[in-house]
Amino acid sequence: MQDFLEIIRTFANESVKLPKIDITDIVEIIIISYLFYHIMVWIKNTRAWTLIKGLAILLIFTLFALVFELNTIIWIAENTLGIGVIAIVVMFQPELRKALEQLGRKNILKGFIPFDDTKNTKERFTDNTVLELVRAVFALAKTKTGALIVIEQDSVLSEYVNTGISIDAIISSQLLINIFEHNTPLHDGAVIIRGDRVVAATCYLPLSDNMEISKELGTRHRAGLGVSELTDSLTLIVSEETGKVSIAFAGQLFRNIDSENLRNKLIRLQNKTIDAKRFRIWKGKSKNEKEVNQ
Repeated sequence: MQDFLEIIRTFANESVKLPKIDITDIVEIIIISYLFYHIMVWIKNTRAWTLIKGLAILLIFTLFALVFELNTIIWIAENTLGIGVIAIVVMFQPELRKALEQLGRKNILKGFIPFDDTKNTKERFTDNTVLELVRAVFALAKTKTGALIVIEQDSVLSEYVNTGISIDAIISSQLLINIFEHNTPLHDGAVIIRGDRVVAATCYLPLSDNMEISKELGTRHRAGLGVSELTDSLTLIVSEETGKVSIAFAGQLFRNIDSENLRNKLIRLQNKTIDAKRFRIWKGKSKNEKEVNQ
């Protein structure tokens, strides 16, 4: 019995050997897991999910053909494999471009390393601009006047500005109301705001191809959502049918926004510094530090 246990122990020691894991392996696992997770989320939230399901069906048919030796189907699969790879890249081109643009806008290091930024960041626009935007949007909503206002952040919107008519005027509620007034030359299209100025009007925006958007929403909402998918801008939308206010940001649509919620969102977008406690990686904690609202 003792000999038998010794044999089992020896066999276990020789056959079950845990691989040696060092710090580089752990880093690789973390990076691969992070990338794999975001790729799966990206696939799930785009048309790529439907395309992948179609490719999976074709793969199942190919495996079926291999098992039952269906030579004609195998021949077709072998001869179209090279073309198929190119076709997949072409089909996924809009989604790949969108994913790379979103990756370029993310501050990845900031998520891992909470650096202390004690410098005062420049405000994107003033408190008066916040007041005028809220006043204009809800004045337009009250009269059910459709409106589309895009607020530029870090992503420069020059390609969309160039599709419209240059305005370059200080923001005021009266100006925005007059722009979107029915039967006026500038009412059709989007207004783009940069800082405290209205840069252009009647601008054309890309339409979102998100199939989950409610059918009751029209072109105005799709355009607002479309530009938010490609840039980090925030878009204010007033429905012409219902007079309700919506916000499009980071590829998401937030509907039925009231004036207080809109004001709070614009204040956060303002990039204004406030007193708050913040962790500093090399200096530790201190009192009355500055924090930038995201």
